[in-house]
Amino acid sequence: MLPHCPRRASPLLPHPFPAADVAPEETPVTPSRPRTATLFHDVRPFGGPAGDLIAVDGVLVTEVPEGAVVERIDGAGRLALPTLVDAHIHPDKTSWGEPWRSRRPAEGIAEYVAGDVELARALPTPVGERALRLMSHAAAQGTRAMRAHADVAPAYGLSGIEGVADAAAKLAGIVDVELVAFPQHGVVRTPGVAELLAEAAASGLVTHIGGIDPAGFDTTGEGTGDQLGTVFALAEKHGLGLDIHLHDRGEQGLAPLRDIAARTRALGLQGRVSVAHAFAVAGLSGRELDETADLLAEAGIALTTVALSVTTILPFRRLAERGVRVGLGSDGVRDNWSPFGNADMLHRAWLAAWALDLRLDEELEACFRLAADGGADLLGLPKADLRPGSPADFMLVDGECLPQAVVDLPRRDAVVRGGRVVARDGRLV
Repeated sequence: MLPHCPRRASPLLPHPFPAADVAPEETPVTPSRPRTATLFHDVRPFGGPAGDLIAVDGVLVTEVPEGAVVERIDGAGRLALPTLVDAHIHPDKTSWGEPWRSRRPAEGIAEYVAGDVELARALPTPVGERALRLMSHAAAQGTRAMRAHADVAPAYGLSGIEGVADAAAKLAGIVDVELVAFPQHGVVRTPGVAELLAEAAASGLVTHIGGIDPAGFDTTGEGTGDQLGTVFALAEKHGLGLDIHLHDRGEQGLAPLRDIAARTRALGLQGRVSVAHAFAVAGLSGRELDETADLLAEAGIALTTVALSVTTILPFRRLAERGVRVGLGSDGVRDNWSPFGNADMLHRAWLAAWALDLRLDEELEACFRLAADGGADLLGLPKADLRPGSPADFMLVDGECLPQAVVDLPRRDAVVRGGRVVARDGRLV
């Protein structure tokens, strides 16, 4: 922790000026536009000494290229932190920004699924508009990329996929989006879902095929093969990734996990398969946890966690030590499943720390890294670690150090994507 607090931050102001800081007497005529650079002056990466961050062509560099035209932005001593990755979010389900909707009691996935349909029919705003509203808010809070799940079922057709894909296109250059065709209603138990998944896989709109609890929910009582066989075949045929929800605990959750690992190895899909939630893994410890982690690492299977509670959050630090990629996500945001959620990944890092009862600086920083580096690794993105050569993706906040930012959740004064300011004071510009 730094031994001092920063001075009070002043407004972030852009000041265009040439690289030499002095206007040239003559502007030579050139056949092409000069290179541009953005110099963020007086910022403190991770709470360290104040200095400059220089962005050229979306990447951080050590110095302004000769002859470049420079836009100068005064950071006023603000803390510079990498922007974050939401590895698991459901924008199609959200009622964010809509009038308040009271939720009715529900037990089990089937009842929640029925509530999803009721809410979708009751909301007056099209799914694409609701998704864009939520995803824009997430970007303004410092999310640079996300893996979005959209339900595919007879009740919706492909409207969720199309709506989220449209929102992602409108946010191109601000937030990168991977899109999962998610069979929330089940592949086996709901006729027509398999055909819709195939249509989604062939649409060119999705990057992943989803799955859900083949043992405890989506089953005919004859094992897990039907659903997993369908989704793995689609992924292999269309060159897509897989992202499978596993809420089941104990052996009912672990058996499908072993099946997924075996299928992943057999089809050569290592590095392209993820399992979301994996509550059965959250319940493991000691040797059993290590053996399961080694199985996942060998198969190249990643996990995502959403910090719902102390009993469901994954032991991400131990998993990472065994070579398992783990990302952090928002899950549902103000949907039928829960009135909570805000698509703010810094707040989600706070929730992870709270759920695990963490208090040391290195522990708080680990939660931030889960939201930043863990998600980036899972989505195959370079780390935004504020070093030369890394993406110029960061946020500026008023604060002293990284652990304090995780605890205090400061306002995002500016969010920078590819070297340009895309949001100020929590709103896209």
